[in-house]
Amino acid sequence: MGFVRNEVQHFMLEVYVLAFTVALMATYLLTPYVKELAVRVGAMDAPDARKVHTRPIPRMGGLAIYAGFILACLASLYVNREILSLMLGGTVILAVGIVDDMKQISPRAKLLGQIAAAAVLVLFGIRIEWLTNPFGDIIYLSYLSIPLTIFWVVGLTNTLNLIDGLDGLAAGVSTIASLTILLVAAQQNFWTVAILTAALAGSALGFLQHNFNPAKIFMGDTGSMFLGYMLAAVSVLGTVKSAATIALVVPAVALGLPIMDTAFAIIRRYLSGQPIFKPDKGHLHHRLLAMGLSQRQAVLLMYLISGCLGVSAIILTLVNQVSAALILLALLGSAVLGAKKIGVLKGSNSLGTH
Repeated sequence: MGFVRNEVQHFMLEVYVLAFTVALMATYLLTPYVKELAVRVGAMDAPDARKVHTRPIPRMGGLAIYAGFILACLASLYVNREILSLMLGGTVILAVGIVDDMKQISPRAKLLGQIAAAAVLVLFGIRIEWLTNPFGDIIYLSYLSIPLTIFWVVGLTNTLNLIDGLDGLAAGVSTIASLTILLVAAQQNFWTVAILTAALAGSALGFLQHNFNPAKIFMGDTGSMFLGYMLAAVSVLGTVKSAATIALVVPAVALGLPIMDTAFAIIRRYLSGQPIFKPDKGHLHHRLLAMGLSQRQAVLLMYLISGCLGVSAIILTLVNQVSAALILLALLGSAVLGAKKIGVLKGSNSLGTH
């Protein structure tokens, strides 16, 4: 039995490497063509007071990320019902992003599109059906699983969308988070989750070659929403196969940077009397630039933070519940202290984009 298990694990490792490599190469090669398409259809990101670039840059680069991801999944020859459902939901969120990158749809229309994409998962039976409490007891969610799943998916989709403010930031953070989940899934033999995250990591990294400062193309909402959606969907898929709480905590910690940045933005706007959905320049990357860091320095620092969070997420799967709780408290405390020191919680002038 041990020999057979080792052979299967070795074969699946080759599949993960194949998915990662195909996604990386396909996305890298397709991005220049997507750039030309974006220019042709007018999907351009114009500079304004809140943005850091000084000339119009093509967006909609997420189309190349999507294509690389799909090709990688097909190349893995491991396309099951779960992967097909994520492909379908990912296509819905991609369509919303394309329309937004071309025509700037309203926040309400965008939200409805995100809910529709999340509903695809629910229709295919991929949802958070139960959780465990600190004592190991199982809490079945029944009908609450539907709104909780939709809230989780829509929430993570938007957190990654909001952090996409510097060249290469969202792509790099997505790569690190995907690799984190991949390592955990591969170790626990969650093959579907591992293949999906290998493809996500490869496609995000392939795009990063064109998106790192100075960026030749932006991923746009097409890319940031697709990556956020897929990472959220993968985490929900993980709850079907393991302890639900751990399956959600690992991606939540791995994506702790955009999640906490979004949470601090909501708190900041509330405390300053601003509508919580009204954009400002108080995000972490804005503060780092205001402190004198260059774009590259700010992005690399945020990569380092994401990497530390990724390592912490992996450690959480290796320790007992008490140790895990202490690690989470330490991470939360560090985030709050860091936010206060940098000034992320301070009010700032609202601006016209997110």
